Amino acid sequence: MASLRVAMLAHGHAAFAPGGAEIAARALHLALRDAGTEPLLVSCLPPGVRARPEPGEAFVETARLDSLTLLRRDPLEHAPLLKLLRQFRPDVVHLHHVLGFGADVLPAIRRALPGAALVLTLHEYVPICHRQGQMVTTAGELCERSSPEACAACFPEVSPQRFLARELALRALLACADACISPSDFLAARYAEWGLPAEKLHRIENVLAPRPPIAEEPRPGTRDRFAFFGQINPFKGVDLLLEAVNLIPADRWGKARLSIHGSGLDKQPEPFRARIAALLDGAGDRVVFSGPYDNAEVGALMASADWTVVPSIWWENSPVVIQEALAAGRPVIAPDLGGLAE
Repeated sequence: MASLRVAMLAHGHAAFAPGGAEIAARALHLALRDAGTEPLLVSCLPPGVRARPEPGEAFVETARLDSLTLLRRDPLEHAPLLKLLRQFRPDVVHLHHVLGFGADVLPAIRRALPGAALVLTLHEYVPICHRQGQMVTTAGELCERSSPEACAACFPEVSPQRFLARELALRALLACADACISPSDFLAARYAEWGLPAEKLHRIENVLAPRPPIAEEPRPGTRDRFAFFGQINPFKGVDLLLEAVNLIPADRWGKARLSIHGSGLDKQPEPFRARIAALLDGAGDRVVFSGPYDNAEVGALMASADWTVVPSIWWENSPVVIQEALAAGRPVIAPDLGGLAE
């Protein structure tokens, strides 16, 4: 019997964009390969970036999207992806994000491959929330529920009518999928409330790539080594974490250390970069800023710490970093928010 052919579509590749969704997509691709299926991982690369794909992988250029509607500005940009999929003839097409491809890729795939099952994993709230899918208002408050009126209050240059049209269009496009996977109950509930059919929503956790066991030498004494891992942006709470470090009196802090392993700071707005720089300066030798890391090394890096801190200020879904911490045997300190609490 022929093996199942699965095309995995990711809006970025973990080697170039090491975010949670990219890491989860590639981990699932590798797990399917090891399980005996015939998978193909198709990842988006930014325009102008050239790279040689690994066997069983392919690259397409990231689409230019309308930032409000999440639709491709040029429908012909679908052509290279659709040609690739027709040649591969998958039984299943598994899309990991509407970013990179455009939300209109769902009906395009449906028309091109009418016999293939179409699956969409929802990694956050981009179709629901125009503010990078964070469900945090422009005033910095957690958003409990989106609506055309609430969204227009955050973005007064966009009318409630346009937000309503956006919602109806994206809901219809996502409904083209045969099944929608949510790695957390919290995110699934949000999408059901937003209007996706509940019977299409399935709660399945992200897959972690297998890692060798970490051999750590016993270390007696106080467990006072803390570490942050992940993207550094205003929603991940690194500034909140550094502010907390600066608030602790020196006689209480003792010999504790916080290590920050993360990338993306150079791409953030200047005021945020300046705030991080000032907080790092104030923290002095309490904090070690290690910068980007190879995700293949995350287990060993986590094993060198006592605690993994995930200080996100938004709802999150199911951060891969939490799975990685638990796999490394490290307890997690995180806010009681959304999928983080799960």
